[in-house]
Amino acid sequence: MKVIQILPELNSGGVERGTLELGQYLNGHGHESVVISNGGQLVNQLEAEGSSHITLPVHRKSLWSFRQVGPLRRVLIAERPDIVHIRSRVPGWITWLALKKIPPKQRPRLISTVHGFYSVNRYSTVMTKGDSVICVSDSIKQYVLENYPDVPENCLKVVHRGVDPAQYNSDYRPSEEWLRQWEEAFPDTRGKKLLTLPGRITRLKGHEDFLHILQNLPADTYHGIIAGGAHPRKEAYLNELKAKVAELGLSTRVTFTGHRSDLRDILSHSDLVLSLSQTPESFGRTTLEALSLGTPVVGYDHGGVGEILDTSFPSGRLNRQQLEKAPEKIIEILSANSLSIHAPEPYTLDNMLSGILSLYQNNLTHIHPAK
Repeated sequence: MKVIQILPELNSGGVERGTLELGQYLNGHGHESVVISNGGQLVNQLEAEGSSHITLPVHRKSLWSFRQVGPLRRVLIAERPDIVHIRSRVPGWITWLALKKIPPKQRPRLISTVHGFYSVNRYSTVMTKGDSVICVSDSIKQYVLENYPDVPENCLKVVHRGVDPAQYNSDYRPSEEWLRQWEEAFPDTRGKKLLTLPGRITRLKGHEDFLHILQNLPADTYHGIIAGGAHPRKEAYLNELKAKVAELGLSTRVTFTGHRSDLRDILSHSDLVLSLSQTPESFGRTTLEALSLGTPVVGYDHGGVGEILDTSFPSGRLNRQQLEKAPEKIIEILSANSLSIHAPEPYTLDNMLSGILSLYQNNLTHIHPAK
């Protein structure tokens, strides 16, 4: 079959990474993979792995973007895909409108993925208009059922995001060279128990909760790692956060790494990882990656993170209203003689990719009611 995935751009991010993984998987199984986006730094890798890329400006959150409906329709008619897979709302609307004027017998099947808890409004409804709608977690499926009751439940398919066990497993260790460079770059971490909060610097990630936890742990034992960079628009918040660290007397106890391309090594080297998102996350990739590496996670028990912890490390679940219990929980976990972290078997990359491929194939053999 021929599959076209459509998303805004191909730069960094979980959606982009998943697009490349799926493209490579399709090519490896004898199918043809095409991606349409505004381009980006991952295009070269995408093409090196066997997919084709078509550049169209489908990324702007602007009414001007709807001028791309005609050009996209012409591309779809020329390419004649079996499946069109939308992963974002602006490209989703452009695609849906482009498909409407293609005769039904020539129209490809439309698949959408609901990647997040989008604001509930007409703008977001496009992500529920696929012939099949992929939900990245059970929490997302419940969100769709509650907020978009017109979507038949049999059109919804939960396909959990996944990691590659060959890359993320409890036997993995950073190299001696990496450890040497790490300690040279961040000498304050030497000899301490490292608590890591991964993710981009935004208010939603719970950095202030992280500082509160660290404040209430023994200063001579625990050190905090804030692993992630700030978008230029978030520089003001980053500066505010650094000022807060100084105000609390934590300057020698908190390390800001900035953006890093070696997060796997950081998660593996950490003694414990935290997930403190102020609102539920649709999935929680870094939680899954850390647990797969054998690193315990303490996280708020909501959304996709709560689901992962429930199946893989229940003792890491933390009620968001009981932040004051986090330090005691961390000490208890890190004092245990052994940790019972279950390999997150449902959340493997192969399960994710084979699940999507199976859904594509089912769509080509079964007719769903049009929406």
